[in-house]
Amino acid sequence: MSKTGIKPPPLTPPPKLGGGEKAKPDSMGEIHRRIDSARDVLVGKVPDPKSQVEQITLALIYKFMGDMDDEAVAMGGKPTFFSDKNADLAWKNLFDSRLGGADTLKLYEKAIESFSLNDKFPELFRNIFKNAYLPYRDPETLKLFLKTINGFQYDHSERLGDAFEYLLSVLGSQGDAGQFRTPRHIIDFIVKVVDPGKDDKILDPACGTAGFLISAFKYVINPHTFEHASKSGDVRKVLRLTTQERAQLMHNIRGYDISPDMVRLSLVNLYLHGFKAPEILEYDTLTSDERWNEYYDVILANPPFMSPKGGIKPHKRFSVQSNRSEVLFVDYIAEHLTPTGRAGIIVPEGIIFQSGNAYKELRKLLVDKFLWAVVSLPAGVFNPYSGVKTSILFLDRARAEKSDSILFVKVQADGFDLGAQRRPNGKDDLPTALAIIRQGINSLPNEKENVPGLHLIVPKEKIAASGDYNLSMDRYQPSKQQHSGKWPMVKLGAVCEVKGGKRLPKGQDFSESKTPFPYIRVSDFNNYSIDISNLKYLTARVQKEIAPYTIASNNVYISIAGTIGLVGLVPSALDGANLTENAAKLIIADEATLDKSFLVAMLSAENAQTEIKKLTHAVGVPKLALERIKTISIPLPPLEVQREIVAEIENYRRVLDGAKQVVESWKPNVEFFLRKYALGEPWEMVKLGEVIDLISGQHIDSDKYSDTPGGIPYITGPADFGPVNPVITKWTKEPKVSAKNSDILITVKGSGIGKINLVNIDEVAISRQVMAIRPTKCFDRYVYCYLQQMFEYFQNKGDGAAIPGLTRDHVLNMELPLPPREVQQAIVADIEQERALVESNRQLAQLMQDKVKAVIERVWQA
Repeated sequence: MSKTGIKPPPLTPPPKLGGGEKAKPDSMGEIHRRIDSARDVLVGKVPDPKSQVEQITLALIYKFMGDMDDEAVAMGGKPTFFSDKNADLAWKNLFDSRLGGADTLKLYEKAIESFSLNDKFPELFRNIFKNAYLPYRDPETLKLFLKTINGFQYDHSERLGDAFEYLLSVLGSQGDAGQFRTPRHIIDFIVKVVDPGKDDKILDPACGTAGFLISAFKYVINPHTFEHASKSGDVRKVLRLTTQERAQLMHNIRGYDISPDMVRLSLVNLYLHGFKAPEILEYDTLTSDERWNEYYDVILANPPFMSPKGGIKPHKRFSVQSNRSEVLFVDYIAEHLTPTGRAGIIVPEGIIFQSGNAYKELRKLLVDKFLWAVVSLPAGVFNPYSGVKTSILFLDRARAEKSDSILFVKVQADGFDLGAQRRPNGKDDLPTALAIIRQGINSLPNEKENVPGLHLIVPKEKIAASGDYNLSMDRYQPSKQQHSGKWPMVKLGAVCEVKGGKRLPKGQDFSESKTPFPYIRVSDFNNYSIDISNLKYLTARVQKEIAPYTIASNNVYISIAGTIGLVGLVPSALDGANLTENAAKLIIADEATLDKSFLVAMLSAENAQTEIKKLTHAVGVPKLALERIKTISIPLPPLEVQREIVAEIENYRRVLDGAKQVVESWKPNVEFFLRKYALGEPWEMVKLGEVIDLISGQHIDSDKYSDTPGGIPYITGPADFGPVNPVITKWTKEPKVSAKNSDILITVKGSGIGKINLVNIDEVAISRQVMAIRPTKCFDRYVYCYLQQMFEYFQNKGDGAAIPGLTRDHVLNMELPLPPREVQQAIVADIEQERALVESNRQLAQLMQDKVKAVIERVWQA
């Protein structure tokens, strides 16, 4: 991002008091209350917290721009923003008593939608308002909201930046990328360990709202002293920076994020902390290699935990070849450290012990060249948004080369309970963990100095011995029972009979129709159950050759080959079936002692899964021997306690299933809202060709495009269509036909005809399998929403003996209702509100899943 050269304005409105008095700044408590009030105003129209934050952010900066102009004029200067043609958009004009509610709404909407296109505005402000729009149409809500925002006061301290961080704290999940807001105390802990300095170049390649970057900035500029605990007894002091050093530090701090919304919030967050020209870039760290050759002294990150369906399609410059985002991000960070670079990365537990080749290859790379410390965090650190278990990897290229050991530290308490509310509880291992790690900065303790349960020094040689480079501290603990002892531990062999499934005889075949002989494969295993919708069925001939009904509805199953450790119950609808040789059934010996649902829950716990992985042997395909299953231990409370635990889990699962059903069933219904606003009169129907331009794509020879970034993104066909926006996997330097930002793409060839995507970047080249719809006389997002529900229409129109296809006439002659533009915008706002509610259900489903996990872990930790 180029420098704007803007000097942050004084944060105080023009003095209105006489005698040189200044307006008294609001207290932090008052600012927090005003932010809460702004959210309360919006919640009825904008239920999604992320959208609330965006709307408050835009309004605050708009207000701020007006304050800057007012102060400039009061000091004898000229306004920066609202002069000449822009004068009518000034913030103060929104409060003109001559404006009615509808006029105020139109003025505000015009302003925020036009700021990004105004070349008179500095680049920073254009970027903040990029793709901004008003998601509701209620003038009374807007007037009350603007009145609340107008009450904010700005002063010269960091108070405004801190207040904005308070606003950002309401964010939970940051979308479908698997990101979760990182708790401030965890961020600060990581920054203290990594210890950024005033001359370091600092990066967060998945920066979200810039929490790590703000923490690093504050750490460097604030005076602090700490002891190394070295033999020489030296004490390191960091003093305040000069103005020039502070400016250079701001220039050295950079963040990337793939989400325009997160980029917007990061820009504002840094700006309100005094950054004149924040270096936050909208950049896909994993699929673009434009910045591959840039290296950093410090990298701090909590990368996305999840990969989209089908995985990531990265470029080819990674050392580890994978389509998993968590693997690629860690690889990226390691490879982009300078020779003396350090990093702190929050990772999901899959990175620690997953058995896939990419995970093992990544861990080997880290142990050999980068890793020096692993800190295990409690499973509830991310509550209430996620109960996922995480660890922190600390990398240091220079230290790793000199050391032959890895330091493991286990944090069991972080100062808060692990429930949904995360209330302070006074139990905090982080200070002790920090002291241990700082001691290790000078010299790792001797392996003999290990403190059981707290830290462990493990030689790299021992980590490499098994070949899987497992980074779980428990793997290297002295052999002992890893349980506190509230409930007795029992081995499965003492409470269950373990029997394997059956191998099909050579020459077996399946029936083309359902028979009384279903056959269950590991691919049919779901979490806690079996998907019976796609079962295979055996012929009577094959059934005679193997024992019938090897698994019944009261059995628990566990997979023992390939994807090992999947557990669940056979559904009651399946009263008997043949089980694959790659699974085993567990027959409970005494159901008055052990509840089958409780057994499933305990075997799905992290502790049990870790033990299962230790028992797995691999010569070719990984296997879990039946005899080894019997040695797995689980806690065994009294039966009534088991049933209470199962009941709690089932309550969460019912909510989880309902939320999932909402997410899976919803699709936009424009017709409903057309009727809502029609007031009994049908809207005019027009042919699509009357209100759009239609651009047909053209064929590009395969030697004219590649999967290496460079040139114009190229959309080849349906495979490149994502849930909303196109997925960029190919680029061309010789585009023949291009679509522009906000164009609507439709697939017109093959079985996927009628798929719709919205272009969200400046330009994409399109093949002849795709057409671009460019609205000219109607609201683009209205057309997009309407076309989303027309998939079946286009499917039926597709013709062609071999490959079905749509013609230009099929698209141009399609009719759509055309209400006035303000109604189109209102319909889109309504649909976006619905979409936000659906997203809330997606988050609710994740929350319930995390609660299920937390209940299970609670039993093990009791």
